[in-house]
Amino acid sequence: MSFLSQPTAAPQTDSPVLSASIEKRSRLRLFIPLLLVACYVAQSLWFIGTQSFTWDEPLHIHAGLEEWRRGSFRAVSDHPPLGHLLPTVFAAHTDAQFKFFSRPGIFRVDGITPDPVRLAWQTRPINLALGVLLAALIWITARRMFSEGAANFALALFAFSPALIAHYSMVTTDGVTTLMIFVTALTLVHWRRSPSWQSTVLLGVVLGLLLLSKMHMPTLALLTLCFVLLHGEKSWRSIADWNWRPAGAAFAIALLVLWGGYFFHVSHFTTSNGTLYLTFPPDPQPAPINLSVEHNFNFWAPAGEYFAGIERTFDRNQVGHSKFVLGTMTAGRAPAMQYVVILLKWPPVVLFLVAFSAALLATRKLHLPPEWKVLVAYPAAILALAMISRIALGERHLLPVYPFALLFASATWEFARRSKSSRKAVWIAALVACAALNAADVLRYAPDYLSYFTPFVSSHQSYRLLSDSNMDWGQGLLALQDYQRNHPAEQIYLAYAGSVNPVVYGIHSAPLEPKKPHTGTIVVSATMLANDSAKTDCDYCWVQKYPLKTVLNHSMFVYEVPAVP
Repeated sequence: MSFLSQPTAAPQTDSPVLSASIEKRSRLRLFIPLLLVACYVAQSLWFIGTQSFTWDEPLHIHAGLEEWRRGSFRAVSDHPPLGHLLPTVFAAHTDAQFKFFSRPGIFRVDGITPDPVRLAWQTRPINLALGVLLAALIWITARRMFSEGAANFALALFAFSPALIAHYSMVTTDGVTTLMIFVTALTLVHWRRSPSWQSTVLLGVVLGLLLLSKMHMPTLALLTLCFVLLHGEKSWRSIADWNWRPAGAAFAIALLVLWGGYFFHVSHFTTSNGTLYLTFPPDPQPAPINLSVEHNFNFWAPAGEYFAGIERTFDRNQVGHSKFVLGTMTAGRAPAMQYVVILLKWPPVVLFLVAFSAALLATRKLHLPPEWKVLVAYPAAILALAMISRIALGERHLLPVYPFALLFASATWEFARRSKSSRKAVWIAALVACAALNAADVLRYAPDYLSYFTPFVSSHQSYRLLSDSNMDWGQGLLALQDYQRNHPAEQIYLAYAGSVNPVVYGIHSAPLEPKKPHTGTIVVSATMLANDSAKTDCDYCWVQKYPLKTVLNHSMFVYEVPAVP
């Protein structure tokens, strides 16, 4: 994108010595960002190799395989296909498949072909590539807005961000959504700088990909189109002066891209006995939509699966998801949860730098480029949506805010760079120390980045504050596999909160049934302990009376219960 490039005047010289010197300096300037990206990739690969499949991953991979192989979008219909199609682009041409066991109240993955570790390496690295792309965009944007030093500073924070490492190392839709929101914001800024037809086409394509990333993205797409409509001084005079043509063109292109994401399927809408039914290829069986209608109609429409997914997402939001926050379980809206998650899960150094930038901005010691008035609308909208949603479960739903926070935090480097010469070195040294302190803090949890908590919370007590994907999403089976390999004589009783049957990872254990004490090695997932702490009549409280032997993967608590003499 042209708006991301920072024009620099290249010295004109015919001297081969000077040319070689300039080229050498250019290579050295790239060394720092490349080194930081390498650190990010290394940690992500470490995560991929040590964390078992989380609760949602088998579903998303299975959905991607179904979409590539059969053109069917029913497997996980409340998620658009972009986050399924990309990670499975290579696995779809293999013998990869899942064996599911499902009945009311129980969902379990009983088999993975070829095996879970190999399938993880076939799928997860593609999302990692998207994380590297996001890192590059943050660096380029910070460089254009501020300076190369600020860009390197932002990248140093990015490279040691536990949420960005974890969620771009798993096959879920949160990473691709975060990337597309950031790209949409940058593309809109580009369009406002140069509202040409080429920019309009690019914006339309990006908006289409945004819609294909998550079901609640129409809100942000509408926000983007409003910025297009109201761009320019004339647009504020009357509705007739709004930018209808570029907004309409971008919208039409976005719908075309959205339709292409569903392989240009045409769906059949019909009614029967007051119920709306939807039929889409390749499945002939009509799917009922939870929408009562008075009139009969019968028509065909493109990408009906998308509208069915929006309807299902709306229904899920009405019911809500159970959320565990600060020892309390709730299924309704929990607006304060988002701020609790930020305080507990974002590294303190990043929070401090964001607050410092805000203070500098409030005291007029820092001035941001004009495009920040547009960029800030996106994280504000994401926070607002998370606060009113009943299915927002915490950090992964706030992940799209994080890149904007890093960009804002990098403005502190610009303040330091422009300080008086007597203080400049001190400020820059302090920010370098902040980046190093952030890395040291995050590496405490390596490679278990999904379980990261602020250093102000003991890792053995964090399950009392948050659970689920904020800490224990079922990613600890590989660690348990290693434990069993090192303790072959121990009989393990397991209470596990993931979706994958431990047998799939070669783990031999007996289920630890609620309120039924056993002797020997007792392993309980952190999510199970968290759910217990919110109950008056808990299931596994008895085991916490015994010594804690170890904690595996920062998410599985191992107790030793001696036999009764």
